[in-house]
Order: sequence, then C-alpha cells, then structure tokens
Amino acid sequence: MTSVCFYFQVHQPNRLRHYSFLDIGNSHNYFDDDANKFYLERVSRKCYIPANEKILDLIHKTDGQFKVAYSITGVFLELLEKEFPHVLQTFVDLVDTGCVEILNETYYHSLAYLVSKDEFKNQVKMQEKKIKSVFGVTPKVFRNTESMFSNEIAATVEQMGYKGIICEGLDNILTWRSPNFLYYCRGCSDMKVLLRNYRLSDDIGFRFSTPGWSEAPLTADKYALWLASSPGQTVNLFLDYETFGEHQWPETGIFEFLSHLPSEVLKNEHMEFNTPSELLKKYEAIGEFDVPYFASWADVDRDLSAWLENDMQKEAFERIKSLESKINQLGDKTILDDWRKLQTSDNFYYMCTKWFADGDIHKYFNHYDSPYDAFINYMNVLSDVEQRLAQKNDAHQIGELKTEV
Repeated sequence: MTSVCFYFQVHQPNRLRHYSFLDIGNSHNYFDDDANKFYLERVSRKCYIPANEKILDLIHKTDGQFKVAYSITGVFLELLEKEFPHVLQTFVDLVDTGCVEILNETYYHSLAYLVSKDEFKNQVKMQEKKIKSVFGVTPKVFRNTESMFSNEIAATVEQMGYKGIICEGLDNILTWRSPNFLYYCRGCSDMKVLLRNYRLSDDIGFRFSTPGWSEAPLTADKYALWLASSPGQTVNLFLDYETFGEHQWPETGIFEFLSHLPSEVLKNEHMEFNTPSELLKKYEAIGEFDVPYFASWADVDRDLSAWLENDMQKEAFERIKSLESKINQLGDKTILDDWRKLQTSDNFYYMCTKWFADGDIHKYFNHYDSPYDAFINYMNVLSDVEQRLAQKNDAHQIGELKTEV
C-alpha cells in the first residue's frame, strides 16, 4: 500500500495597528482588533467554513477512509474563541470524527527556537495545553513554524516526547533519494521525519490556477493518477489551509477538485489516506536525513531568509530577542504575552524585501504599504515595550529598597 497524507497549516496573526512615534509611552494597545476580525471573518467565510464542511462530508462519504491532519496555532484559536466560536466548533467536529489528527507547534507561530530553547519549549508546552483544552487530544507529531527544521531542533523536539516531526523535502539533502519515505534524523534515537513532497503539494497550493501552466486544468482524476504512480511509502501533501477558497478562489474549481479527489485516489487498490501518526506506526524509516543548518518550507530558498535576511529583519529580531531575560525576571503576564506575539513570524515576513519569484507570497495578507513601513511600525511598538519594562523594573527595585529599609 502507498499512503497519501494531507496536512494543513492554519494560522492568522495578531496584526499590529498603526503605531506612531507619538504613541510610544502613551498607549500600550498594539494590536489592530478590527483588522484581525476583518481578515478572520473573510477567511472563515471563504475557506475555513466551506473547507471544513467539505472535509467533514468527505470523511462521512468515504466511511472514514479520508483522513487529514492540521496544525492550528494558539493565537488563531484565541481569535476564534473571541470572535467566531462557531467556526472553532467546525474544527472540533472534524477532530471528533477520529479521522483528523492535530499536530503541535509553537503557540505563537513564532521564531521562538531562535530566541532560546527555553522559550521554544515554553511555547510548545503552551500549545500542548491549548490543544488539550480545545480538542481533548494530546499531539504526538510536531511541525515547527513554517516547517523550520534542523538536526538540533529535531533532537530538542524528541526530548520533549514527540515521535515524529515534519520537514520540507529538501532536494539538496535528499540528492537522489525520494521524499516519499520516512527517515531518521541525525542526532535522534528513533524519531522519524516526514518529508513534504513539495512538487505535488505546490501543484495544488500554487500552480492550480496559474495561467499558462502546461498541466492546467488540474482535475482530481489526473492528480490521483500522479499520486498513484508516485513510488514510495507515502506522498505527503502539506499545504496552507487557506489554499482552499482564499489563495485559490472558489471560481478556480478548487472545491470541486477537493470534492472528487478522495474517491479518485481510492479507486486505486494500493492507495489509502493516513494521518502522520498512522504513518509512524505503519512504516519503518529507510535512512538518515541530516540537516545541520536551519531550513524551512518558505520560498524557493527553503531557508530563514524570508524572516531574517535584510538588516531591518535582523535588527528587529535581535532587539526582541535581547529582552528575554528582563521579561522573565519581571514576570508580568501581560508584557510577556505582548512580547511573544511580537515573536510571531508574520511580523518579520512583512519586512521582507525579496520581491523576485516570491513577491506575491510576501504581499499576501500584508496590511503594510511597504517592508519599511512594517519595520518602523514594529520598532515603535518594541520601543514602548522596552519602556514599559524599564518602568516596571524601576518600580520593582524601588519597592525592594523600601522593603529593606
């Protein structure tokens, strides 16, 4: 048998409001609640609600043979709980079928591992608790923010008790090998790596409605034949969930494609759908996957340059990173939450100046006019956070002196 494994990333950030230099020291209200609600309502209407309804229907129509997995960030779950609890319930209904697996990641969809291992672990544990409270399940497979991966990250995740981790199917690491197998990661004892088949994934995520694509139109029967002819243990199709209805509009036929795909795949007797955890039980790893540097699934470069390439991104990240010890020493939950929301990868994505092959990707859901506006706005907010920290620490020190006297 050959498996087909669908995994969907679900995330919306807490967008920063327009925060000017004059706001520093006068307002600690950093986040644009109206914009967050606007985007969340739009994407719920175009993607989350219809896609969830479609997948639930497909699970029932196939008697549970169609299976998928999601990674749903903690900040996204917070926004749904606050603004659209009925949308959240549709995700809960999917998990309740027993055919949907929830993976874990960082609560804030952040670059936490690059801040420190302790911060990373704290955010992962926060996410574990959130998933347990919302869905009643404990995740066994990990997917880091934007599939950020390295041997070191994998070893840390294994130490936290995970049995599997997701990574991009990196050509330069695989060389002649196929992403359609499970691998071991160097430095881990028995945790398995699940690799994204980016070519077949991107056929849906990016090329589906591309004008002039030689394979257009992409139909379910054609795609199912591609999957059926793919050698290996499993074809891992990892996508942003917003592909359905938002990135690929309904007019492209994306929902019709999704409607017919499971039945077309299951026409092949050697094909079945599996969740990531089922893959870990079903298949043995065939070899080592050695990634000594930080990789990701972002852009054509598959590295960290989407967030940390230019001087603006580097300066902003070093500033936010430098506050860790002061934040932890202070113990103020409100400031801690603000600081962690500022770690969200989207904030650095908005500052990206890579306008070549990936230009449209960086502009999507971007509410800034330019990367420079994003940087200035972010640094104004960060300056206020630093000022709050200084004031709180001064007050704390004065209080200690009075106690001693």
